[in-house]
Amino acid sequence: MTLNIIKRTAICLSLLAAFSCTDNFDEMNQNPVGATTPDLEQNFNNIKSLIKPAFTRLYISDVTWQYQLQQSLQADGWSGYMTTPNEFGGINNHNYNLNQNWNGYAWDDAYVNIIANLFKIEQRAKGKYDQFYSWSLIIKVATMQRITDMYGPAVYSKFGGDGLATYDSQEQIYTQMFKDLDFAVTDLTARVADGEVSKFTETDQSNYGGSYSQWVKYANSLRLRLAMRISKVNPSLAKTEAEKAVNHSIGVFKLNADVLKIKSPLDLNVIDVMSHAWVGLFMGADMESILGGYQDPRMAKYWEPSVQVAGEYKGVRTGIVYPTPSTYANFSQTGARTKTGEVTWMSTAEVYFLRAEGALRGWNMDGVAKDLYEAGIRASFEQNGVEGAAAYIADNVKVAKDYVDPINPVNNSPAVSKVTVAWGATNEINLEKIITQKWIATYPDGQEAWSEFRRTGYPKLFRITNNKSGGVISTALGVRRLPFPLSEATNNPKGVESGVAVLGGPDNGATRLWWDVDKANF
Repeated sequence: MTLNIIKRTAICLSLLAAFSCTDNFDEMNQNPVGATTPDLEQNFNNIKSLIKPAFTRLYISDVTWQYQLQQSLQADGWSGYMTTPNEFGGINNHNYNLNQNWNGYAWDDAYVNIIANLFKIEQRAKGKYDQFYSWSLIIKVATMQRITDMYGPAVYSKFGGDGLATYDSQEQIYTQMFKDLDFAVTDLTARVADGEVSKFTETDQSNYGGSYSQWVKYANSLRLRLAMRISKVNPSLAKTEAEKAVNHSIGVFKLNADVLKIKSPLDLNVIDVMSHAWVGLFMGADMESILGGYQDPRMAKYWEPSVQVAGEYKGVRTGIVYPTPSTYANFSQTGARTKTGEVTWMSTAEVYFLRAEGALRGWNMDGVAKDLYEAGIRASFEQNGVEGAAAYIADNVKVAKDYVDPINPVNNSPAVSKVTVAWGATNEINLEKIITQKWIATYPDGQEAWSEFRRTGYPKLFRITNNKSGGVISTALGVRRLPFPLSEATNNPKGVESGVAVLGGPDNGATRLWWDVDKANF
């Protein structure tokens, strides 16, 4: 697989630059045909232009090499979903020899193309056009949840201030994200109750069409995700926030019509391009083991049968020795799910699985754990257009299958995931089932799957065999975070220093995040 990195101008890659590159926006954005600032403000054009980039940059959906650096070369592999069997000269995240020239891209892109713009919206809309400020807060939280769950401490409360920006701890970021969602949900809920006509319609590039109530549902569902993430490190706050989300008057996702999707402006899917046009992204061995063992009908939606092993779905183990980039080039490539040109920000199935885990923990999730778990499976089947959910849910026999590498038997491994689909007898077994099914349903969002794997240890995944971290990253535990970007070390060294001070360990891929605590799930 070719690593398609285009040379970029070294402009606006630090946080300081991200702010300074937008602080003369008014002057740069004067309409040459004579529209005045009040004219622009009357139509909200001075705000709408700033929110639009988020729809394609949160999960980069329009430039393949940029998505590759944002997520494909990190979480998509560490989640067990898919892999790129090419060591790129031996410096490769999948063998834990972390490549810092890749790993800062997600941070740089988020701050330059999303957070800097949302900061401008705060300046222009807060207290004046609070519906837009509220919308920007929801997108800010969605963006920063991904960034903090990759890196840990980050710039949140100090963004846009004077001088170089200091970092908040991850605990502080989560606390502020909950507060930002409070403001947004309260404001937009009131507007729904008042029957206000949406001001978002012309700008909203999602399938929501500007609906205030749908964005509130998303904000509540996002709150539920955040609450579950901190369930082991701050269980009391997690319970409070989760129940606040589920029991809100508008509530969380319950129908597949609630799924938040963004259509690529180019009607392409970057994952499909990497897999087919570049011939360098293939199904992970964990996908083959788990979906194959369950005889899961979603397999045919997610993947194509292998050409090399005719008629079979064949995955590649992550982090092994790859003899050549073409050795596994005829294993299973991505299927119909990643040919739609749509990117899913959050699914209804995920929300049901979050509620199922909450109920398992004794929280008020408006339902019992077993029923919510099974509803999550049904929602995923429906979303993917497959049948047979009832028989699948009842199956208490099938388990993940052993992995066999037809090219090099040294990569063979017994299955590591042993749970069946049918609801079990203990909390720990049922948690493993919930997270395993959430892992299946959340595909292809490897970032979210990697985060849940770090939090819970599920689903159980194959370990890599070619660890090149020099003893820094444990083969048993895997990568726990991304180191702070090189751009920050160059342009904001005091910021990095402040981040390391609240990180809780060295700035490397082995240090656990705040919510990634070494303790039992229950």
